[in-house]
Amino acid sequence: MALVTPTLHTARLRLRPFDDADADALFAVHSSVSVLRYWDAPPWTDPARAQRFIAACRQMAAEGTGARLAVDRLSDGAFIGWCGLTRWNPDYRSAALGYCYREAAWGHGYATETAGGVLRWAFDNLDLNRVQAETDTRNVASARVLEKLGFVREGTLREDCVVNGEVSDSWVFGLLRREWRPSSSRTAAGTAVGSGQ
Repeated sequence: MALVTPTLHTARLRLRPFDDADADALFAVHSSVSVLRYWDAPPWTDPARAQRFIAACRQMAAEGTGARLAVDRLSDGAFIGWCGLTRWNPDYRSAALGYCYREAAWGHGYATETAGGVLRWAFDNLDLNRVQAETDTRNVASARVLEKLGFVREGTLREDCVVNGEVSDSWVFGLLRREWRPSSSRTAAGTAVGSGQ
């Protein structure tokens, strides 16, 4: 069953389905060594990866397994990154949260604001009971974002990522429907969390 990718608005941001015109800005985000420092895949080197990512977003929506949203700043229309839910399982009523933002957007609370909007939509429309997120244990900024959203750190995946020969651990966070407080999603610094495609 297809999942319609919504268009959402927060106080400062518009979240919308990806468009082919986003490819260059998306590649700029995912080819940045500093942005992808704690990602579970190396930075992109081939611009065609952006088009494949956008195609994968559409396929995910068509298959009904998730929704990834491009994030634009309302004040100037600038693309600042993306946020989404993947691995949506209606039987288990679960999904995984992920996001990635360009470096200039860090430290303004956009990650918390965006994820709060996505979580509100998901809990209201997808009958979710649980949302999971993972982040590199060195990525303290993303851990703070998740905690501000109400996620609880549930454990550590030891040496679960190897990127360019560098081994790292990940924290697993979970948020249950009964713990979700929409008003808790205000401001926090954000970098990248989730899985690359």
